[in-house]
Amino acid sequence: MAKSGLQPKRFSGLKRTLRALRYRNYRLYFGGQGISLTGSWMQQVAMGWLVYRLTGSAFYLGLVAFFAQVPVIFMSPLAGVMADRWNRMHLMLVAQFLAMAQAFVLAALMFSKAIAPWHLLPLAFFLGLANALDAPARHSFIVQVVEKKEDIGNAIALNSAMFNGARLVGPPVAGILIALTGEGICFLLNGFSYLAVIFALLAMRFEPHKANNKKKGFWRELREGFAYTFGLRPIRLIIVLIAWVSLVGLSYLTLMPVFVSKVLHGGPHSLGFLLGAAGCGALLGALTLASRSSTRGLEKIMVGGSIVFSLGLVALSLARDFWQAMPVLFLSGAGMMVQMASANTYLQHLVSDDKRARVMSIYTTAFMGATPFGSFLFGTLASGIGARLAIACGGMLSLAGTLVFARKFLPLRGRLENNK
Repeated sequence: MAKSGLQPKRFSGLKRTLRALRYRNYRLYFGGQGISLTGSWMQQVAMGWLVYRLTGSAFYLGLVAFFAQVPVIFMSPLAGVMADRWNRMHLMLVAQFLAMAQAFVLAALMFSKAIAPWHLLPLAFFLGLANALDAPARHSFIVQVVEKKEDIGNAIALNSAMFNGARLVGPPVAGILIALTGEGICFLLNGFSYLAVIFALLAMRFEPHKANNKKKGFWRELREGFAYTFGLRPIRLIIVLIAWVSLVGLSYLTLMPVFVSKVLHGGPHSLGFLLGAAGCGALLGALTLASRSSTRGLEKIMVGGSIVFSLGLVALSLARDFWQAMPVLFLSGAGMMVQMASANTYLQHLVSDDKRARVMSIYTTAFMGATPFGSFLFGTLASGIGARLAIACGGMLSLAGTLVFARKFLPLRGRLENNK
């Protein structure tokens, strides 16, 4: 333990921030995911703009987002059990091939000019299934590509930085490509981008996988995962906060095409650069977390990030033009990422490894599973009261939930240190 306690002093400055990259498997994972996620952000922007261009409906934007995210609710907990029982890398490979196929089908429909609004619902649902299969394995895979537990928090923060570096690049590029050539090229490039993570996974070197021979039965392990997650109060409170903020706050992403078009009077390039600003803020927040040498005080950072994100949404609803929205989205993005990465790190330090994927599957369900209902709810709300007021409502509700969480959670601040 003494050796582990001295570990942060071995690194300083940039080396401390990037210390997880000293592991070969993590470098492969980081590079492959970075390329793939850039393509995914391009597709997300293109899909949102395509839906709104074809339908002109905020309700349909919410409906497509609902179809894309609702599979997480029933599929992710099952995938968590699979990831604790079987080889996590194999599950990730299957998910990448499924997502790649979906992107190529979208591209083919676009280039053949056969695309219709009804196509987008089953294709969004199919991608949601692939993401639900991938997420629990991917979140719990970190402990396999980072050899020392003390570097897990750094790796999670760098993952967030990579995610938002892709978010910084993908949306602006997508906005430019959509304006020049249309949405189809974004879907095509996203399809090819999955090859990067597939090759990276195949290039990794691990000790032979040891299958879980303690078979308790699939459904018994599923129940055990829920009992373990909700039986520990710190984990339970974090899951509830993530679900609430995802439900009422993250719906703003679904409404951005409407907000940009109707409120800011912009086009696809404006949408891309605004989402890029949020990504830039999130990247800064993630790098700030990565530079930390310990997890002490993480609970206060989690609460602070959630408050900044919530207030940012309220401020966004007051923006009158592109230049007012840009800095607000920068701060919102930073707050959101600090909250999410802090919550992820906190959970990874608390859970036991044999239940890690199941806990992370419930985290994924809270994060991604609540979003479709929020997208549908706030898409419907925006159809009635407008995107501006719908975003403001989401921000205020997110802030209220965060304050309740802080009152219940901060007294538990010593729990993380006691569970290391």
